[in-house]
Amino acid sequence: MPNSPPRRDETPRRAPLNVFASLVEQLADLLQPLFATTATAAAIVLFTLLVRLAVHPLSRAAARGQKARTRLAPQLAALRKKHAKNPERMQKAIMELHAREKVSPFAGCLPSLLQAPAFFLMYHLFSSGRMAGHSLFAAPLGDRYADALSHGGLIGPAGLVYLVLFAIVAAVATYNYLRARRQPAPVVVEPGQPGAGMAAGMARYLPLLSFATLISVAVVPLAAALYIVTSTTWTAVERAFLYRDMPQAALVTPA
Repeated sequence: MPNSPPRRDETPRRAPLNVFASLVEQLADLLQPLFATTATAAAIVLFTLLVRLAVHPLSRAAARGQKARTRLAPQLAALRKKHAKNPERMQKAIMELHAREKVSPFAGCLPSLLQAPAFFLMYHLFSSGRMAGHSLFAAPLGDRYADALSHGGLIGPAGLVYLVLFAIVAAVATYNYLRARRQPAPVVVEPGQPGAGMAAGMARYLPLLSFATLISVAVVPLAAALYIVTSTTWTAVERAFLYRDMPQAALVTPA
């Protein structure tokens, strides 16, 4: 009988999860005197706040970049008009303008990209059952909304926990939607340019994506849902502060 291939050592792959689990446990131990049985849930919220605080400098840089792009919008429109028949020259001129003004078109993506590993660690930590037995009141942190519905129904003990989370997410999403309608993102598209109609359509429906967070909260483990709710709320407060002086900007330049 041929020898079976040697199993690969999975320790390096599990190392980040082990470190993360240890960090959550240590935070939970510190919070135990204040939060008792919900200490792990409180540790998740605190961990999320620490992650967002660490990423905040990049969020500030992204806000400065977005304000700078708004300020440069007339110059960008002029470059597009000047080099409309030479796309390569247009792109070069736009890149030169960004470099001269020290504006990165990708700065706004960094905060979200750096938060992704923390979310996936939170997701795998509790979906794998490694920290079973922890709960937020009557709702186990490793369960999902479907589990809450099957154990007590919509207004059961676990269901009520989710209803509170849904209410928070809906309130934040409504605030984001109303704010986005008052202050759309500064994306300037000249009439007649390729993608102008698509940009206008996206501008109309993009604010509604805030409500998609409700679906995420319902399908991921409660621990990951806590991360999402805390991070989403932080984002709403942070953007209200960083973009408080942002001027109104039109998505599509009028003809």
